[in-house]
Amino acid sequence: MSPKAFILIETGVGKTRSVSKALANLNGIASVDAVTGPYDIVAVVTAPDLNSVGELVTNNVHTIDGIVRTVTCLSVSDTS
Repeated sequence: MSPKAFILIETGVGKTRSVSKALANLNGIASVDAVTGPYDIVAVVTAPDLNSVGELVTNNVHTIDGIVRTVTCLSVSDTS
């Protein structure tokens, strides 16, 4: 089973749309949803291993202009 993670993303004011588009263009991002609540976006990551998840978040997600903060939640069960 490949690792899956949920990235909870807080964006700067007026940046949600541009951040969502940038995320959608990254390899390894399975879905991107704008949401209500304390976070602005939830992105789902799938990767071949845990190191790849970490590299994607650190090297690609964190460098997107407009992202203020992220929380990465690793999925621990597969109900499919």
